[in-house]
Amino acid sequence: MFPSLDKDILFDLLKRDDFQIKEIDIWECLIKWGIEQTPGLGNKNSDRSKWNNENYEGIKKTLNQFVPLIRFVGISSRDFFDKVRPYKAIISHHIYEELEEFYYKKTLPKTTTLPPRTGKSGSLTSKIIKSKLANIISNWIDRNNSAARSNNDKYKFNLIYLMSRDGFDCRTFYNKCNGQGPFVVLIRIQSKKIYGGYNPIGYTGRNLWLSSTESFIFSFDNDQDIHNMKICRSLNTNCSVLDYCNYDKFFSFGDMLFIYEQNLFVGYNNDHYENNFGEKNSPYIIEEIEVFSVVKK
Repeated sequence: MFPSLDKDILFDLLKRDDFQIKEIDIWECLIKWGIEQTPGLGNKNSDRSKWNNENYEGIKKTLNQFVPLIRFVGISSRDFFDKVRPYKAIISHHIYEELEEFYYKKTLPKTTTLPPRTGKSGSLTSKIIKSKLANIISNWIDRNNSAARSNNDKYKFNLIYLMSRDGFDCRTFYNKCNGQGPFVVLIRIQSKKIYGGYNPIGYTGRNLWLSSTESFIFSFDNDQDIHNMKICRSLNTNCSVLDYCNYDKFFSFGDMLFIYEQNLFVGYNNDHYENNFGEKNSPYIIEEIEVFSVVKK
């Protein structure tokens, strides 16, 4: 990102989701660009410790339209403290307050709504969710419940079942998933809301309930939602995941999330998972189901 880059080109670049560059590096390049573009700064006055209020106001005005394009949720707390905080004066007050809340409380910013950049998007090809949500799921698998850091490319997701392609019956579902190892299931209902779950054990034909500390279920309001997403982790009971094609029950995560007779049921049993969904409004009519095997790279 050259200091002399045209501002319109820079703006278009910063809007892109597919940068394979660390967000903190993008931030530092933006600062260098801003210094070069601001009257009174440049190479002769690039040391911020020597800037006066007029200098800070000048670079703030230069970067005003670009700062909201930075994906701050992709910057670590250490880098934020060392490399962003010193430039607090050039960030709008309401944005900076939300960023502090994010780093202290892991609450997603409401104003800086852009999600982490996805980098490579080839790890998951889905009809139900965008690739940025795959990054979030990957972080959840790594037990990172906070907003996703960008470019978690540790896992490969292989599509093994698609309802619209393979048919909507329990036996086909089980046969497609059996022996494939850990998997993620995604379900889109008529309202376009998305539910899903991660089964770290997979189907093995043991015909029983299994315990797991790593399984979880989740929801997104739509295919690119990052603000109202919810995750419920296993409480490590004996009924975390069902390894059995039980008549018309396609799968079950502790009866907190399951499909029965082609309908999705949510929140019917709170004994085995955290109850962060706060709902029991099912059954829901299903539009599409995808199952991906999860392979660590």
